[in-house]
Amino acid sequence: MHNIINKIIGIIIVVLIFLLGIIVVSNTYLKKREYSKKFFYMDTYIYVKIYSNNSKKAKKILNEVEGIYKEYHQLTDRYKSYNNVKNIYYIKNNKSNDEYIEIDKKLYDVIEYGLKYKEKTNGLIDIEMGNVIDVWKSYRDMLGGLPSDSELKLANLNKKEIVLKNNKILNNHPNIDLGVIAKGYTTQIVGEYLEKKHIKEYLINAGGNVLVGKNINKKEYTIGIENPDVENDIFDIVKCHNMAVVTSGGYQRYYEYNGKRYSHIISPKTLYPTNYMKSVTVITKNSAYADILSTYLYLLPIEDGIKYVDKLKGVEAIWYTNDGKIKYSSNAKKYEYKN
Repeated sequence: MHNIINKIIGIIIVVLIFLLGIIVVSNTYLKKREYSKKFFYMDTYIYVKIYSNNSKKAKKILNEVEGIYKEYHQLTDRYKSYNNVKNIYYIKNNKSNDEYIEIDKKLYDVIEYGLKYKEKTNGLIDIEMGNVIDVWKSYRDMLGGLPSDSELKLANLNKKEIVLKNNKILNNHPNIDLGVIAKGYTTQIVGEYLEKKHIKEYLINAGGNVLVGKNINKKEYTIGIENPDVENDIFDIVKCHNMAVVTSGGYQRYYEYNGKRYSHIISPKTLYPTNYMKSVTVITKNSAYADILSTYLYLLPIEDGIKYVDKLKGVEAIWYTNDGKIKYSSNAKKYEYKN
C-alpha cells in the first residue's frame, strides 16, 4: 500500500513539473519584446519602435512601415522624379498635353487634405506656395543674401491654383509644397496601419513628429520637447499615450544673414519667415492635424495662438518664446511630466 501511495505521489510530482514547464514556456512565448527600426526619409531620421510576441511578424511589420514612409516620401518629393511615380515633381514638370492628369490616390488625398486647411487657417497654410519656398531655399543654399520684395511678389504672383477632380489634377503645372503636412500625415497613416495589425504598443519619432500608442508598462510615455536654445537639451517633458506630439520651430532649418536668423517657415501673408517664437508644440490625437496646426500656430502671434487653441477640443499647445519663457494653452499642463 505504501509503495502504491509513493508511486501516485511520484506521478503527481511529474505531472506538476510538466505543467509548470508548459506555463513557463507559454509565458515566455507570450511576453512581448521590443523591435525597432531607423531609416531616413522626408529629410529626417525616422525611428519606429513596436512591441510584439511574434518576431517574424514584428520584423515584417517594420519593413512595411518603412515601405509606407518610402512611398509617401517619393510621392511628396518636389525635387526628384522616380520611375513609374507621378509625384509632386512630375505634376510640376510633366510634358503631357492632357488637361487633367491622373495621380496616385494616396497623393490625391494628401493634396486634398492640405487644401482643406487653406480656408480653415485664413490662408496661412497654403500648399500652393512652392514658388516662394524655392526662392527662399535658393538663398538658404547659398548661405547669404536675402530675396527682394519684388522677387518674392513675382514668385507668388506666378503661382498656379491646384484643382482636383475625380482622382485627377489640373495640368497647369502647380508648384506644390507639402512640407507642412507630409511627415505628420504619413506618420498618422503608419499609426493607423499598426493599429490595424493589432500592434497597440508603439512609438514613432519622425523628426519632431511623435506619435505614441499604449505603453508596454501600462504607464504613459514621456516625451521630451527640444530646447531651441541648447543643442541636445530639452526644456519640458510631456506624458501621454495614444497621442501625437508635434513641434514646429525655426531653430533647425534656417540660415543667418547680417546677424539675423531666417527660418524655413514662410508666411503666405508677408512672404517672409515669422519671428513670433522659437518653437510651438501641439498635443492632440491626430498626427496629420498636429503637423498642420503646429505650423499654423508658428505663423501666429503667441497670444492669438493661445486664444485659438483654447477654443479647440482635444488640443493643447506649449510655446517657447523668443526670450526663453514657456507659455501654455489652458489645459496643457495636465500633460506635464513630474517626478
